[in-house]
Amino acid sequence: MTRPLRRRGAALALAVVLGLPTLAQAGGGTPVTVGSQRIERFQPGSETTRFGQLDFVGGIQFWGTGLHGLSALRFTRNGHFLAVSDDGLWFAGRIERDGRGRPTGIFDARTGPLLDATGEPFDGKTEADAESLAIDGERVLVGFERDHRILAYTDPDSPFDRRPETLPLPVPRAELRRNRGLETLALSPKGSSLGGAAVAIAERSLDPDGNIFAAIFQGGRRNGVFKVKRDDPWDVSDGTFLPGGDLLLLERRYTGLGRLGIRIRRIAGATVRTGALVDGPVIFEADLGEEIDNMEGLEAWTAPDGSTRLTMISDDNGSMFQRNLILEFRLVEDRAGPQ
Repeated sequence: MTRPLRRRGAALALAVVLGLPTLAQAGGGTPVTVGSQRIERFQPGSETTRFGQLDFVGGIQFWGTGLHGLSALRFTRNGHFLAVSDDGLWFAGRIERDGRGRPTGIFDARTGPLLDATGEPFDGKTEADAESLAIDGERVLVGFERDHRILAYTDPDSPFDRRPETLPLPVPRAELRRNRGLETLALSPKGSSLGGAAVAIAERSLDPDGNIFAAIFQGGRRNGVFKVKRDDPWDVSDGTFLPGGDLLLLERRYTGLGRLGIRIRRIAGATVRTGALVDGPVIFEADLGEEIDNMEGLEAWTAPDGSTRLTMISDDNGSMFQRNLILEFRLVEDRAGPQ
């Protein structure tokens, strides 16, 4: 405990010198200074903004002490974001925007370890590998792989000192592969066909037919396992529900050095039910010809102008050759496409 306490004290002293929020002001956690650089073109050297059914709004590359392995992001009711890392870390803050709504930086940033039921940080990668995140009212649901489980914390605006409750796994543990577990937790809109239920989707835990295990939970009689059709070599990275109830799945492929790609599939919400095999059209795809990295988090939200925005966050794997990115897009509803 001595070394983490010393780091916390040093961070507090730095916060005072720099005029950053204190723990009490920020609502818990340790303040962290985040540097950033704007990304104004998704395709370097091109003025193109439309990619599939998404319009690029803007993005940032960012860095800060301990900010590695970020694997999921959600926006809270106060307009801030909450993220988790696969090293068992909370990361919370606010995305600053210019007059056109484009991201310019991250402010009011705080970090802190996720705690176990005894109030201690998790011991090692196997316990700490948080990969998915959902906000359900006053609770924050966090999905872990390796040691497969879903933990529920209270207070989405400041979960730093909270001890979790363990929820029943909605997918049979025997079907979850060690490093290919629950990569997506997403909460459906209350007015949708799923009625506010949550879904959990594995990265690459497959049935004998090669389909991805998924499940509905927190939905009463709707609860149960369903499957997502897998398109090799794509694996699930994250997912989010649109306001109308459709499910967006962020997927990635890596087939060797320099051959990284991401895409988004749109799955009709009405097809997501127990026993179903779901699939949907690809509405966006990009590779290293665009400003992407290992994109692991996807969130949908409604902008002040009423448009649906998508925010993605990347996992740099703690590598000097990769980047922490936040990318934002506006969803374009094709008249002939999904509504």
